[in-house]
Amino acid sequence: MTRDRKKTIFLAAVLLVILAAGVAVDLALPSYHIAVKVIKKATVYALVAVSMNLLNGFTGLFSLGQAGFMLLGAVAYGVLTIPVADRLSVYQYFDGGLIQFSLPELLGGGTVGTTVGMLLALAVGGILSALVAWLIGLPVLRLRSDYLAIATLGFAEILRAFFQWNALGPITNASNLLRGYPDFQHVTSYFLLAGVLIAVIVLLINSTYGRAFKAIRDDEVAAEAMGINLAKHKRMAFIISSFFAGVGGGMLAMYNGTISSASFKSSMTYEILLIVVIGGIGSISGSVIASFLYIFSSEWLLRGLDSGSFLGINAPGLFKNGFRMAVFSVIIMLIVLFFRRGIMGDKELPDLLGRRPKRRRKEAADK
Repeated sequence: MTRDRKKTIFLAAVLLVILAAGVAVDLALPSYHIAVKVIKKATVYALVAVSMNLLNGFTGLFSLGQAGFMLLGAVAYGVLTIPVADRLSVYQYFDGGLIQFSLPELLGGGTVGTTVGMLLALAVGGILSALVAWLIGLPVLRLRSDYLAIATLGFAEILRAFFQWNALGPITNASNLLRGYPDFQHVTSYFLLAGVLIAVIVLLINSTYGRAFKAIRDDEVAAEAMGINLAKHKRMAFIISSFFAGVGGGMLAMYNGTISSASFKSSMTYEILLIVVIGGIGSISGSVIASFLYIFSSEWLLRGLDSGSFLGINAPGLFKNGFRMAVFSVIIMLIVLFFRRGIMGDKELPDLLGRRPKRRRKEAADK
């Protein structure tokens, strides 16, 4: 059996195990259980981290506008899926809002109509994010390195303030909450949706466009000399990454149950960037693994450090509000110190299959 075939079988087995685990969680636990909440949020963050890795890790563009594109996707999802009967209470300061239709209701409601309407709303949010990315990418992508990061970060902050503008209230509900829209109740639904989207990103990275992205990351001058259109491919990577960030924003809105423009701060982008660095810049598997480790630790495992009791130790004088983040920061520093290229580096899970220690490889070579 060839090595590539072994990698394919191994990856398929891992995906089947993950899907079976999602089904088992849905059967064993209610939707309000903390484990279900953690898995859903980690799945959303995995998708957004992979989309950011596509831009930062595989194309070499240092962008910090992810929270802005997530906000676009979240608001688009909420606006297009809130039931018409609930709009008067949601848009109570804007006479029910400007948009008086709901995609799930237009498609007939029920299980099928609601599901298709939700998926369409997520797609519209992604497309809207992609269109805005194309628009701002025209001037912004001429910048490099830190200047590009500052420009995209400024865009995200401007967009957050823009969405809270009262003049846009009939559409975005200004600084008020959007709520009452449908959600996928099961972990399996999140797994399937995020898994399909991540698979699309993997296929893109392994295509000729993906190789062009990597060439730009490694050496722009050499890539241009080889005939790669730098402006076109940078813009393409930026737009595609923004599309998936927009879809991730819609999924995050589903998870939260409410949408507030004020919550999509720059700190959200920093969290995602941290996940990408911990997992390994240029590793899809690393971004997914780091997302689950990060959310599991911050949202569940270390929660006791803020509530006075942790691992059976009662110390309210020590374990109080804020101590969790201090411990979490130390853990992150240790990971960065001992795994300088991240948990996975630039490798994927199948690449670890059948790896032999250096000593054994040397002995085999000598023979």
